[in-house]
Amino acid sequence: MTQKERMLAGLPYKAWMDGLPEERARAQRACWEFNRLPPDARAERTALLRGLFGRTGEHLHIEEPFHCDLGYNIEVGEWFYANYNCVILDVCRVTIGDNVMFAPNVAIYAAGHPVHPAARNSGYEYGQPVAIGNNVWLGGNTVVTPGVTIGDNVVVGAVSYTHLRAHETGRNLVCRLLLEKKNTHRRAHETRHELVCRLLLEKKNNKDKRVSACVNTIVIRSVT
Repeated sequence: MTQKERMLAGLPYKAWMDGLPEERARAQRACWEFNRLPPDARAERTALLRGLFGRTGEHLHIEEPFHCDLGYNIEVGEWFYANYNCVILDVCRVTIGDNVMFAPNVAIYAAGHPVHPAARNSGYEYGQPVAIGNNVWLGGNTVVTPGVTIGDNVVVGAVSYTHLRAHETGRNLVCRLLLEKKNTHRRAHETRHELVCRLLLEKKNNKDKRVSACVNTIVIRSVT
């Protein structure tokens, strides 16, 4: 397999080989041209996006600045709107349905790096597809990470953040905050992800702002 084939298949790949730098440069050039167009050049802006994306609906509008990795892995439905400073890292397919709105600073990351430092320092990267359904509104500063699926008719509130401890991932953060709030242990054969889901369902009316602040993006796959 080529490195591009590995990338599209969600396997670890080397981003500096097999024509991938040239493809990223093409997308960067298109984004640069898009971001320099005057606000009233609607036809030119739409034409650039259609040439950049893999698929678009008839009606779409993106405010500048906009940035993406490759462009051809992005598919958007009808009446897509993205506010200022949208970033889509599309090393794998990013599928967005009809009537979807992004607030400012929304980021869609289909790209990732290994968590273990030795593997991360090897230079290998990976991607996982992201799917967003119909009639979805993502609030300001929402970050959607690799492999996440968001169902139809979902609203994600504007996101605030709390501190991560050294070597702590976002999912571990949610678990820690929930466990600090409630003295609960994992049940037999229960994964950490299942524990988060259970505690969230048990604490539906959670008033802990630290937990609520990070739940929207970290475990959105679990609650939609």
